[in-house]
Amino acid sequence: MSVLHDHAGVLDRRVRVQGRPIDSYPALPPEAVRGSVRRVTVVGEEVLHQPCQEVTEFRTPALHRLIDDMFLTMHVADGAGLAANQVGIDLRLFVYDCRDEDGVRHVGHLINPVLDEPDPARRRLIEDTEGCLSVPGARMDLSRTDHAVARGFDKDGNALVIQGTGYFARCLQHETDHLNGHLYLDRLSTRDRKDALRQMAARREQVFAERAAKAAQLGH
Repeated sequence: MSVLHDHAGVLDRRVRVQGRPIDSYPALPPEAVRGSVRRVTVVGEEVLHQPCQEVTEFRTPALHRLIDDMFLTMHVADGAGLAANQVGIDLRLFVYDCRDEDGVRHVGHLINPVLDEPDPARRRLIEDTEGCLSVPGARMDLSRTDHAVARGFDKDGNALVIQGTGYFARCLQHETDHLNGHLYLDRLSTRDRKDALRQMAARREQVFAERAAKAAQLGH
């Protein structure tokens, strides 16, 4: 039985914030309301291509401010997830605002995440279109497992276990990849990677303009 269904099989459609159901939640997360927009790094920048450092200090104003800024930056860029190295910060942290295969919205952050290895006997790969805020304008098909479990901590140092299905499972895997120094481009064939980079070259300026317009609309 899924954690999102009761014993009668009825889907609980409440928003999951840090893995817990919430009765009411705004379209723009409170963190984003408090945050400021940061520049999103682009493929080729060194910080994206090396493993990030573990977070060792929790409950700090700097960490809380970083999370707030990452939420707003993600929202302005119309992303489903954002890793710290995508705003130039070498720390194992990502934020997310993403729906799963049932359309249930998941919102939160995860620090020092580790993905559980899927059971080979139950592992099921799903091919779907994937993009990345650090590869602006490109989208490619990529296979990922249809279920993911990520373990880590919140900003106060409390242990968390976040489970995802469908596109949210893809998000958890994609963002953890970032913190290990890998982009989704690294999982593509040479030909598909070149195709993605061609897409980026053709569309990146339009994407940047759209992000700037949305930031201005929000007063940033």
